[in-house]
Amino acid sequence: MQKEVIKMTEQITIQTEYITLGQFLKLANVIQSGGMAKWFLGEHDVFINDEQDQRRGRKLRDGDTVFIPEVGTYKVKSEG
Repeated sequence: MQKEVIKMTEQITIQTEYITLGQFLKLANVIQSGGMAKWFLGEHDVFINDEQDQRRGRKLRDGDTVFIPEVGTYKVKSEG
């Protein structure tokens, strides 16, 4: 019998209209520094709204969902 691991979607709140994927990874504590974004995106699959995207400059806006296998699922929420 296999155990299914259910991970909750973590909400990441931004103060601006959008945030780049590279900035998002740091804000969500997926990477320690912005300089790690290029390496991380080269080594891991990242899905934004169910579409694979590895561009660190990709703009994420309120309501976007980011899924990183083996890491987690995140929802972008804008306060602005």
